[in-house]
Amino acid sequence: MSTQDAPSSTFPALVANFASEDLVLGAGVAIFHIASGRVVICSAKDRYDRKYYFLPKGRRDAGEESGRGAEREGYEESGYRNRLLPLPIKNLQPQAHPRVSNPPLTAEPVWMQLMPVGYRSKQYILFWYIAETLPPDLEKELETEAGATYKPPPAYPHNLTLRDRVKLEPKDYEPVHHEGTGVDEEEQTYESYLVPVHEAIAKLGRNGVMADVVSRGWKAIQERLAMEDHTEPLSTSPDEMA
Repeated sequence: MSTQDAPSSTFPALVANFASEDLVLGAGVAIFHIASGRVVICSAKDRYDRKYYFLPKGRRDAGEESGRGAEREGYEESGYRNRLLPLPIKNLQPQAHPRVSNPPLTAEPVWMQLMPVGYRSKQYILFWYIAETLPPDLEKELETEAGATYKPPPAYPHNLTLRDRVKLEPKDYEPVHHEGTGVDEEEQTYESYLVPVHEAIAKLGRNGVMADVVSRGWKAIQERLAMEDHTEPLSTSPDEMA
């Protein structure tokens, strides 16, 4: 995705106020399998029986932190367990701890969207995050019977490099896809795929926010790898992978 194709932020909204009964908070996620350069996308059919593609997302549960909600929704809608990735993502949040890298690594959202819900007085706020599929030992640790309560994964270890993370998988490892994770009738019909980054961007709609979530996520992964190697990124453009 070239710079001119990427969506841009809109002007800041005027002051608006929403009571709790008029506000919906949600989160979505782009789930990467770093070793193979692939990302999870989902598909469903519209009322005209046409297939469309999307990243998993949904409302967070009451009392649930948005990042945790993104991980859970990613699992429920796609069937892939995942955890947020700390990456060199530009943001305006203050750093609570001394910087250990420059730019600092963070699991902050890469996009936020505002959308109306039904009646004009109700507001949906959606945060988009970047995550990774889980290594085999963690998959085994979190394994549950079908229909059991969701187990959130532990946070990505602060001292684990991406290079060492990839080494936790055997060669040609295929991330585990869990069946029947959808929590309602509609989600049970969703299909999910691990596809190359450039293919995901094309299917999601090259100039849309979800495509840019994937593009930004992959770019940030390459930048972190380069930081670890003390080199310049070889390629941060999904188009160059096509």
